[in-house]
Amino acid sequence: MRRAAVFALRTARRSPFRKLISSKSSFGPSDHVVAAQSSVVTRRYSTSRQPLQSSMRLPKLPIAFVGTLGAIGAWYAYRGDGPQHLLRNPVTPISVQPARSLSTTPEAPQPASGSGTATPVSSAQEQNRKALVVDNDQFFTGSIVGDGPLAKDTDDYGRKVLEMMTPEQATERLRKNEQSFLVGRGGGVVRYDVVQLPSNDPIEDDHAEKIVEVPNTVAATDGAPSSDWMFWGVFDGHSGWTTSAKLRQVLISFVARELNSTYKAALSNPKSPFPSPAEIDQAMKSAFVKLDNEICLDSVSKLSKNPSKRLAAELLAPALSGSCALLSFYDSQSKTLRVACTGDSRAVLGRRNMQTGKWFATPLSEDQTGSNPNEAARLRAEHPGEENVIRAGRVLGNLEPTRAFGDAFYKWSRDTQERLKKNFFGRTPHPLLKTPPYVTAEPVVTSTPIEPSKGDFLILATDGLWEMLTNEEAVGLVGQWIEQQNKQASASSNSSTAWLTSWFKSSAPSALPVEKGGNMDKTGRVDNGKAGEKPIRQQQWDVKAEKVDRFVVEDKNAATHLVRNALGGKDKDMLCALLTLPSPYSRRYRDDLTVEVIFFGEGENTGAVVVNSEATAQNGSDQTIKAKL
Repeated sequence: MRRAAVFALRTARRSPFRKLISSKSSFGPSDHVVAAQSSVVTRRYSTSRQPLQSSMRLPKLPIAFVGTLGAIGAWYAYRGDGPQHLLRNPVTPISVQPARSLSTTPEAPQPASGSGTATPVSSAQEQNRKALVVDNDQFFTGSIVGDGPLAKDTDDYGRKVLEMMTPEQATERLRKNEQSFLVGRGGGVVRYDVVQLPSNDPIEDDHAEKIVEVPNTVAATDGAPSSDWMFWGVFDGHSGWTTSAKLRQVLISFVARELNSTYKAALSNPKSPFPSPAEIDQAMKSAFVKLDNEICLDSVSKLSKNPSKRLAAELLAPALSGSCALLSFYDSQSKTLRVACTGDSRAVLGRRNMQTGKWFATPLSEDQTGSNPNEAARLRAEHPGEENVIRAGRVLGNLEPTRAFGDAFYKWSRDTQERLKKNFFGRTPHPLLKTPPYVTAEPVVTSTPIEPSKGDFLILATDGLWEMLTNEEAVGLVGQWIEQQNKQASASSNSSTAWLTSWFKSSAPSALPVEKGGNMDKTGRVDNGKAGEKPIRQQQWDVKAEKVDRFVVEDKNAATHLVRNALGGKDKDMLCALLTLPSPYSRRYRDDLTVEVIFFGEGENTGAVVVNSEATAQNGSDQTIKAKL
């Protein structure tokens, strides 16, 4: 959620930066000589006195970020990682004696006292690597010389050094969890891409995708033997990962079961064999509510019959944590896309203007938080007389999403919470708790006709992405990616890009190919084309939104392309710095990220769903990713 981002942003506003005062006579970083009886490993680094410059102005990151690296240094010190871990084959205890120097330029290694003559290290063996250096509340780029892996170093002057990922390492991490599938079902979907990037450890986000072949004995198909129900979902967990994992396992099954009953009931009426839109929406809402009741209410009922602490640990875990849910349902027969939103994940449709060649962003969901006036009004109407039902944009002043699975502390009665605390696992009820439930899992469902011939696409993402990009930027970036892939496809017969030429041809413009409008305002509602506030991370990182050249196209996976540009794009220093920070410190600057991009089109009907290997991580594993059919 956004609490960490707001904290860091407030810190930046009240903590002015001190300018670094350079002095030619000041001591520079120390050269470290690590000596052993039979081998000597030399490790040196030098730092540039120029602050790190980038299009996102990394030197102006808040003091909280500087404190982060200090905390990282303390963490490594706690682990006891010292120079010894740099030795590839240490055979005896080692001694370390830093040799001071007036220069920041690497010098020849000096022998340690009492250790004999140091073995020289050839320049060919030394590798210059970039580091993040914190000195006098400023960031600097530094170079580390040597072939030993370096995680952290601290010299005599308190300068913390953390080795920064190289651009190649950053790319490897971005692509580690990417997946892509080519859909040859002939139902209006040609491909979908998925990627995840953790900030929490373990990641609290999750996702699920499934294509269900529905026979005409269940749903009317206008004479065809079957049709497809296609589902894609992203789940933004909080206070733990167990609720989002539960949704990954069973939410689509719950929804498919309710839809099955609804469609089958309509099929029995020969005059109207299709269910009404309201009936389909209600089926999805019922599935969400039934699953949440199982998580929060049925678990307590089972414990009352079998009061076992071991059983409580298993049953209550998904209820004690929480998760938002964003599930899309596409019916290939009606070409209708439905999006069910519980929480503040977001769905945005990209549709191309055939006259201008640009794309338009259409939000298919609203962010359901206490800052959304619609949600605040609903809660105040449901809980009259409770002034603090929404406080500081949060439910009872604590929880940001107003709709979520789990989060049972906002749903259980006070008596239930007291009983669970006494006998099993729980915490003291919230002091403002009066008339629960305050949070519901019932989604808001929207319906949108899809035009596969126009090449529509859908972006589903947890709120971590929308803290970094506007709707327009996200749609424009996918449009930019499509145009780049189309240029490559026109010169190639690769089957993984053949779907592009069936419905799209254009030349790449200099700016993002997107129409104005379709952004969200700061309350999470559609702003009708008005210029709203920049996403909170862009404010935190001081991003110049008008710089249209800050984006790049380097990935074959469209979801990875979005994440790369959200984290810095062309600014590789920013990208590498944000990916270098380990959990939990990274959480102050970026959330878990889960992104899916679904491409609609008129593809070939082969009946298969296959892995798109060029946009799917291999990870050196022999396990083959299964297509989600």
